[in-house]
Amino acid sequence: MTMWPRLAALLLIGLCAASPARGQSVADLPPRPSISSSLPGSGDPYGARAWLAQHGVVFGIILTEDVFSNLQGGLRRATITSGKLETIVGVDLEKLAGVKGLTAYTNILQLHGSRGPGRELIGNLNTISNIEALPTTRLSELWLEQSFWDGKAFLRAGQLVVDTEFLFSRYFSFFISSDWPTNPAVNIPSGGAAYPLSTPGIRLKIDPTPQTTFLLSVLNGDPAGPGVNDPELRNRYGLNFRVKDPPFVIAEGQYRYNESPKAKGLAGGIRLGGWHHFGRFDDQRLDINGLSLANPFSSGVARRFRGNSGIYAVIDQQLYRPQGGDANSGILLFGRVSASPGDRNLSDFYVDGGLIFNGLIPARPDDAFGVSFLYTHISPRVRGFDADTILFRNLLTPLHGYELSFEANYSVSIVPGWTVQPMFAFVKNPGGNIQNPLSPVPGERIKDATLIGARSVIRY
Repeated sequence: MTMWPRLAALLLIGLCAASPARGQSVADLPPRPSISSSLPGSGDPYGARAWLAQHGVVFGIILTEDVFSNLQGGLRRATITSGKLETIVGVDLEKLAGVKGLTAYTNILQLHGSRGPGRELIGNLNTISNIEALPTTRLSELWLEQSFWDGKAFLRAGQLVVDTEFLFSRYFSFFISSDWPTNPAVNIPSGGAAYPLSTPGIRLKIDPTPQTTFLLSVLNGDPAGPGVNDPELRNRYGLNFRVKDPPFVIAEGQYRYNESPKAKGLAGGIRLGGWHHFGRFDDQRLDINGLSLANPFSSGVARRFRGNSGIYAVIDQQLYRPQGGDANSGILLFGRVSASPGDRNLSDFYVDGGLIFNGLIPARPDDAFGVSFLYTHISPRVRGFDADTILFRNLLTPLHGYELSFEANYSVSIVPGWTVQPMFAFVKNPGGNIQNPLSPVPGERIKDATLIGARSVIRY
């Protein structure tokens, strides 16, 4: 029995009594703010939750419900609903069993409703709804984490995701479209270990100072396994536990400043990182002889590259901090940029960014408004293949270019722990300017789309 199956078995045994959801740390539990403060008995009338917490067991439940209407363009005009129920359990094994510095965490998702606006309405690449997934119940995370070096270092092992820690913007998480970026999502097998998929791996986190963090993660390189159908179907319940695929490695350095509630300066942070996948990747245009794959004389076998890589940067910056406000209040700016080689990838460049105005209305201190954009550039190699297809096969097909999407939303706090977000979205060149698979007109691209929607989030 290899190391990975042994580790998976150990984790399953250790957490078999735990319930489920998506997060990144036991310290994040229970979710805050929580609607429990508005419930009878503060949501714990018999004291069971408090008793469990005293013994090291904490849990949370988050219910997210979306409704979207596509007003024009995209694949079709319609209204759909979808939702995600997250149940999260964290265990402090020092309190529970006397094992110093050891914690456990598990997270299960119950996904329901439609298949999401991207699949059903638009045909886009960039995220519209960050809970979009095929309806099912699936395991997300399941891990053990040991702290050492006086609580400055943490080693995590088990079923992991990377999108909650790497290439992550704390401010972008306000938006319904916030997600693992399109690059690397479309460039890594099955999209990588990012929502809703996860895979076995290890992660090392080191906090040498309160302002700096270094992250390194090594994971199995394909959470779903090879195939031509949807990766979420190939790993329907999150139980594949694949360990033999070429590995995926990602590393990141972080620097933060003025995060303390008592700080008077503007808060912010920067993250720099990179990733490498050790698998083999097809050339997007040429065969093994250097001919276009669209050429009738081509071998039909794409040239293969050893490995794939990417680099990225993330910035979060507070532009205005109201008197007495914390690092998440006032006017907030964020941006992320990512790049990969164009010869073996669908996307060679990605950038997103936006502004948030949080807590600036005295009568509504918990409300916020934000605008954001996401831009994915399609590799020139892919566009070249499109041109070759038109030349050699005399087919009408659009030329790939880019996809650009916008979001604006207003977050309304109903009570602490319950928010509602009306939103507006516009998607230019869905899919990067591709042919509409539902259109009977040869070569007709998917038209620009306009959506409206709303999200409800309840945290307990």
